[in-house]
Amino acid sequence: MLSNDPARTIREEAARLEPRLIALRRDIHRHPELAFEEHRTAGIVAAELSRIGIPHRTGVGGTGVLGVIEGARPGPTLALRADMDALPIEEETGLDFASTVPGKMHACGHDIHTATLLGAAEVLAGLRAHLAGRIVLIFQPAEEVLEGAPAMIADGAAEGIDMAIGFHNHPDKPVGSFGYVRGPSLAASDRFDLHLRGRSGHAAHPYAAVDPIVGAAHLITQLQTVVSREQKPLHPCVVTVGMMNAGTTYNIIPERAHLRGTVRTLHAEARDVAEAAIRRLVEHTAAAMRLEARLDYQRKIGPLVNDDRVLEPALASLRAHFGEVVQEGQPSMGAEDFAAFAERAPAFHLGIGAGAPGRNDRLHNADYQPDERCIGLGVQALSRIALDLLR
Repeated sequence: MLSNDPARTIREEAARLEPRLIALRRDIHRHPELAFEEHRTAGIVAAELSRIGIPHRTGVGGTGVLGVIEGARPGPTLALRADMDALPIEEETGLDFASTVPGKMHACGHDIHTATLLGAAEVLAGLRAHLAGRIVLIFQPAEEVLEGAPAMIADGAAEGIDMAIGFHNHPDKPVGSFGYVRGPSLAASDRFDLHLRGRSGHAAHPYAAVDPIVGAAHLITQLQTVVSREQKPLHPCVVTVGMMNAGTTYNIIPERAHLRGTVRTLHAEARDVAEAAIRRLVEHTAAAMRLEARLDYQRKIGPLVNDDRVLEPALASLRAHFGEVVQEGQPSMGAEDFAAFAERAPAFHLGIGAGAPGRNDRLHNADYQPDERCIGLGVQALSRIALDLLR
């Protein structure tokens, strides 16, 4: 691929590749794989990188794939990352390329992401002569469980990286648009398991038992004060108990209760405050209710912070290539393990509009049907940003 106008080349190559990339996406969509099961998907990625002539390594962090494009001149190293895993959801789209695996579906569009990064890889491989530096292509497993990025990093995927770009499709934005958030854009995600132990007994004689269900009910309501009475009003925080399991029938007070929940924060201070408050509330509420309590509190992934050193030139590239279709958005309390890469190098996470006309879609939805035109547009966006960062 030779051209004195790389921007034109990017547009033309993205258009040429789009039918093939859509076909790849549909093949991956038919065969969804959950976290750390992405063997078939990783095989497709490896085969495509081999066809393009990009050196790569498989089995990174379990089922990840790492490719490298060397530019013509020395320069910084830019990482481009896509996730590959699906969700445990029964697909209800009725599409002719719907999932063939019961109970599994690409309901978050990671099939879109994988195809998009493969397209950008092919375009950028053809633009090597214009690049000063190197591009590391990261095809990552297990984003949905927030474990794939740390696993790949532990296996060397972040070594030598000077900048990182991640991206995600957005059904709430029309296809052809792009979005960004300054600073903290996605929340830290922590989780807890709380085990309460009392003393079982007959429901007719509660004084002879120690009821973990009543204790759990008190704790569930008390935990809401972590947000309303512990955090600064301008520090977003969410504490949600998503599971409670206790008891077997109508007339028995059980011995045990088990709660599971998640904590989401955008700031380090709020994260520390939430954990300390939850530990204190569990300890003292359990004591007041005569219960034994065991709290397993896990910090999963930190907040995803967009760095202006990457964000600003990326926005300039997008506007130069697409015009004024780039819109500033608001932070979300959802989580994304690309944050682990952003902790190691200045990073930017791009939102790519994927909303189809006439649909009101959402992620993690059994009927999710993104507009596939977002693939070619995503290829253009990633390629132009990478080209300009490594000119």
